[in-house]
Amino acid sequence: MSETFKFILDGKEVEAVKGETILTVATRNGIFIPTLCHNEKISRTTSCFVCVVKDKKTGKFLPSCAAMPAPGQEIESSTEEVISMRRTALGLLLSEHTGDCEAPCTLACPAHASVEEYVRACRNGDFLESLKIIKKRIPLPMSVSRVCPRFCEKHCRRNIDGKPVAINDVKRIAADLHYDTYMEDLPALNGKKVAIVGAGPAGLSAAYYLRLEGVLPVVYEQMPEAGGMLRYGIPEFRLPKDTLRRELSHYAKMGIEIRTNQKLGSDITIEKLTAEYDAVIMAVGSWKASGMRIEGEELALQGIEFLGKIAAANWQNCSNPGKTVIVGGGNTAMDCARTALRLGGEVTVVYRRTKNEMPAELLEIEEAMEEGVKFEFLTAPLSLAKNDDGTLALTCQRMELGAPDASGRRAPVPVPGSDFVMNVNTVIGAIGQRTVVPEGLAASKRGIEVTPADLRCCEDKMIFAAGDCVTGPATVVEALAAGRKAALAAADALAGRKHEEPELFSVSRGHWQSMTKDDIVYLHPVSEADRVKPDYIPMELRQTTFTELSPSISAEDMSKEAERCIECSCTAKGECALKKHAERYKVAPDMFKGKKPDASADTRHPEIIHDKGKCIRCGTCVKICSEVINKNLLALMRRGFNTEMRTAFDQGMASYCKDCGACIKECPVGALDWKKKN
Repeated sequence: MSETFKFILDGKEVEAVKGETILTVATRNGIFIPTLCHNEKISRTTSCFVCVVKDKKTGKFLPSCAAMPAPGQEIESSTEEVISMRRTALGLLLSEHTGDCEAPCTLACPAHASVEEYVRACRNGDFLESLKIIKKRIPLPMSVSRVCPRFCEKHCRRNIDGKPVAINDVKRIAADLHYDTYMEDLPALNGKKVAIVGAGPAGLSAAYYLRLEGVLPVVYEQMPEAGGMLRYGIPEFRLPKDTLRRELSHYAKMGIEIRTNQKLGSDITIEKLTAEYDAVIMAVGSWKASGMRIEGEELALQGIEFLGKIAAANWQNCSNPGKTVIVGGGNTAMDCARTALRLGGEVTVVYRRTKNEMPAELLEIEEAMEEGVKFEFLTAPLSLAKNDDGTLALTCQRMELGAPDASGRRAPVPVPGSDFVMNVNTVIGAIGQRTVVPEGLAASKRGIEVTPADLRCCEDKMIFAAGDCVTGPATVVEALAAGRKAALAAADALAGRKHEEPELFSVSRGHWQSMTKDDIVYLHPVSEADRVKPDYIPMELRQTTFTELSPSISAEDMSKEAERCIECSCTAKGECALKKHAERYKVAPDMFKGKKPDASADTRHPEIIHDKGKCIRCGTCVKICSEVINKNLLALMRRGFNTEMRTAFDQGMASYCKDCGACIKECPVGALDWKKKN
């Protein structure tokens, strides 16, 4: 019979068998201790020190995977001091680890869509699967694929040697092919109801994710149609309204009711909604135009109002604005300029900085230039007056760029004596928008004040807020992300749960601008073809109609385009124990900074990757190969900081390995892995 004894573990007396480790006893008693190098199949390695515990009497820290308790010993495994030591051990491991836990495109996307995964599905020709992945984070893919500023593409590592993968167009074709027929698995309703004020991107996103949580959302919209800025702020040639209506028809299929012509303050009130519903989400947007702050600006049209009137009417019945000046440099200014051009106007954009400082997307600027919009850079308006003949006189001043201001851009400085007058028919101010905070809610500098963790705006009431009305004017995809966060926070609050949505954890190899092609890890042949190009409609139609700029790129061409994707993220990102422990203990990837070991990857084997940048040199693979498989193909070579796992004469695994996969299965961080994952 095995000899047993008792000792103290976290203040409680526990029984141990002679020869057992502290880790074994703790596990048997339901106490979690993280491990990386520990593996029951091999002899003890004791290299990572993540499983540390403390001997209370001696004050020494011990690796619980190897240390054996003694009778009467007092061991602490859960104190803040022990946890701090584990954080230190994890931080030190991360300081030498480079793994791209998430692809840079996913990190750049405000909605954190699984870009690499849906692009891979596209490459394989499975556009339905691609759509399913997309809708986990982006509930309005038809709209987003047409209007998104493509944060993901700006961070795509194909920028190193060419142009980024056409990620947005993947969303577009996947939605075109399957949006009408695909239906999510909807859980049964749990009896909770949430009112959403505003049927723009944030409100629609909140409604979508609430329904997926089993909560019934009812959306209230002040306009005749749902869509918010998508419907009334983005021109038809960028987002056809029939496309938007097609997309919104899915909400009725999900059982989500959208009540239009319901104005806050008259038709509905916050007090009434809080009385009738379990929670309320405010998503009212930012519809108040910012002024130009010049004399006579009341003679100008406001950009967002101009676009709204055109969107609400048939553009063919709208009048020619004549000689038109747009004041501003953002995307709304570009939309106003291109809209006025299509109505027959002679359009000039006045902007006080240069093209390089314009906040509008470069593509929007270049398309406007192609269509014939003129630009007066380094020009600022001073005043606006009406001429005797009914035209408008816009007095402007030339500028030059000085030192950077608070925005980081070089501030425009007036050039003395450079004033001049532009005589025009129409002036449209497109400086920006701001939020009108509903009565009874606290205001911040940008809009409705909320607690950042859960977007709650009232301590004593279940009221949340999301989108532009919180952040100020932003992008559609940012509004979708905020709506999702508000929905999940509300669902958690209604269920009595604490809302916690951790930030994406990633140890990055770096931004493409700081890398070379040699720094990229290629797991499969990557197409060197040029980026696929959309087929624009003829210029005559672009200048005179509101026809969509280009049709969707074909499925066949998009599958080929997806072959250009490098697949940057770690193959083991869903299984990496180092990542899971770092997230659990809230350890930042850059807790300790400094030089990292060689991060190159050996891809010579046709099936297996050996990524040295991920290796934590725990020795598990070496012992698995020698002690379990009875081969000695791997060894730790050199000492200290420069230690590496290698094969004899650095011949690479291709020369020796027979693909049994044992070392891959046991590697805790994916440093050894299959190139292609199922």
